[in-house]
Amino acid sequence: MVRQLAFVGNHAIDDYTLSTVIATSNSSWFATSWLVRWLGLGAKRYFDDLEFRRDVVRLIIYYRQSGYMQAVVDTSLRRTPRDVYITIRIFEGQPVRVRRLDLDGIAGIVDDRSLRRALPLKVGDPFNRFLMQASADTMAAWLRNRGFPYSQVLRNFDAEAGELAADVRLEAVPGPYMRIGNVVVEGLRRVDTSTVLHTLSVHPGEQYREDLLYRSQRDLYGAGMFRAATVALRDTLPPANGDSTVDVIVRLAEGSRQRLGIGAGYGTLDCFRAQAGWSAYGFLGDARVLDLSARLSKIGVGAPLNMGFKKTLCFPGLHADSTTSDTVNYNVALTLLQPAFLSPSHTASAGVFAERRSEVNTYTRIQVGANVGVTFNARRRVPLGLAYVLSRGRTEATDANFCSVFNVCDDSTLRYLRNPHRFASLTLTAGLHTEDFLLDPSRGGHVGITLLHSSRLLGSDTLYEFNRGELEVARYLSFGRRGVFAWRIRAGALVPTRVTAAGQRVQFVPPEQRFYAGGPNSVRGYGANQLGPLVYVITDTTDFTVAGGDTVYNRVTTAPIGGNSLFLANAELRVPAPVFPNRLRIAAFVDVGQVYLQQNDLFTFRALRVTPGMGVRVTTPLGPIRVDVAYNGYDRESGKLKLLDESAQTLTDYRPAYQPKRSGSLLKRLTLQFAIGQVF
Repeated sequence: MVRQLAFVGNHAIDDYTLSTVIATSNSSWFATSWLVRWLGLGAKRYFDDLEFRRDVVRLIIYYRQSGYMQAVVDTSLRRTPRDVYITIRIFEGQPVRVRRLDLDGIAGIVDDRSLRRALPLKVGDPFNRFLMQASADTMAAWLRNRGFPYSQVLRNFDAEAGELAADVRLEAVPGPYMRIGNVVVEGLRRVDTSTVLHTLSVHPGEQYREDLLYRSQRDLYGAGMFRAATVALRDTLPPANGDSTVDVIVRLAEGSRQRLGIGAGYGTLDCFRAQAGWSAYGFLGDARVLDLSARLSKIGVGAPLNMGFKKTLCFPGLHADSTTSDTVNYNVALTLLQPAFLSPSHTASAGVFAERRSEVNTYTRIQVGANVGVTFNARRRVPLGLAYVLSRGRTEATDANFCSVFNVCDDSTLRYLRNPHRFASLTLTAGLHTEDFLLDPSRGGHVGITLLHSSRLLGSDTLYEFNRGELEVARYLSFGRRGVFAWRIRAGALVPTRVTAAGQRVQFVPPEQRFYAGGPNSVRGYGANQLGPLVYVITDTTDFTVAGGDTVYNRVTTAPIGGNSLFLANAELRVPAPVFPNRLRIAAFVDVGQVYLQQNDLFTFRALRVTPGMGVRVTTPLGPIRVDVAYNGYDRESGKLKLLDESAQTLTDYRPAYQPKRSGSLLKRLTLQFAIGQVF
């Protein structure tokens, strides 16, 4: 049995790539580690002497194909009666490098400089045959996307091993310039032909572009009405009669017009949750989709589905949250989607909804409403979304939250805030996403901006008049086999206007629109929503202790009130773990952030909090399961201390500033976070 397979001396090509080239492979960790191999578990892979001799040839060929003509492979085997330990030593030598790269046949069709930047093979690189083939394919794709569907690229090279140099020549044979002729649709039974033509991005008379064929095929699958779709040229050879048009054939196989889906899950802040959805495709005889969805969360902790899980299976902080986690959250929505609105590039939607949603210890929003939206250039690199929402509902929050926002705490104002009000907003979103994998990206990044406006001109009550903006930038850089360095910057600001509430002129932004920070996807040294402005509430002024000259009240309720501006920055390094590297990764991170009450504080970076930490990532089909431990060396945020008279239900200011001291022990300064999915 192969107990060890190690590569030594390789620098240009990593161990993982070399292990995929050869047939011999190492046994699993359970079968090789002396700690656990006595259990007899794990995959056992046995040594084949003949195949191993072929592996040496495979490695030499692979290195030469990669540009290392001088590479030498030597092997060392240590045998025992039952096992074999293999060491493969590689002497790579100097590579043959690309001295010249000529691109012929593209004059007047493709810009030479732009094409060279897109080619995988560049002057000065090792002469890699695989990259030369990829460069030829890239060159052909550029021509086919510019009206030359029958273009080919011929490859030629002259390598001089003595000089370690190679001259590469890629010669394009464009063929005739073509436009789209007829578009023929086959295989339809119930779907109308006009529906398919309306979805396609290729139209008669337009210049031929191969990428539009692929986009049309992807859009047909996305319509949900077809189980198979192919969009291709009718003829694989140029027309013999000199015709300058090509016909496109669309072959389809219709699928089910209705789909039902159900799901269940668990979240640290939502406890158990469930969802169900029903979709009708081809609604009203077009590519429209009618979608009915329903979601429930806080199952097990909220009425009427309270099962007493607050102190057992669910997030530890929920047992102290009696205001926002006492009832299940729900969302029911009926939405009509139009995939191709005005053109195949745009989509539209309209719907109605009813929901109850809450943030732990912060607020609860209960509302019903309607929304309409349009996404422009939905299939381009930067889609632009415009949405209008009109709802009527109420926001529940603690008296301390409302009082701190308004600086008034009389009963009439609090009752006014809790009454139902109309809320209308217009939201503009734009984003660029280049991540290679949505659930666990390792390359690329994203940039997103969201702008929201709410005012009486849109239909809101006078209570809701403000502007809100948010920007997020993230980047993922890969190194080695599975190492990733990721960073994110997020900033936001609110600009409230003075509104009239219960006869008073105040600046107000509803709690659900304010900024909050802290938690597994934010600054991980703090609990959910615990970073930023806080208000402390006590019911007994005599229940306190004195520590270090400071008065520390024993029964204090914390109420996050959110802020008008936010700054957040995260940096994280993820590397494979020493054991189970394919499934397990270790992360080191630093989170920086703060929530401010004044917008101008956002640009001073005062009172920023920095919390470093370590974590473990376990890869699953649903995304990585993440456990993080962050160190918080700061005392709790300073805030107003208010006294609640439970008999009279009145809230009064008790101290203008109160800042509980955090314990000095290391364990008390560590914050444990658990989540599914990466931080960003």
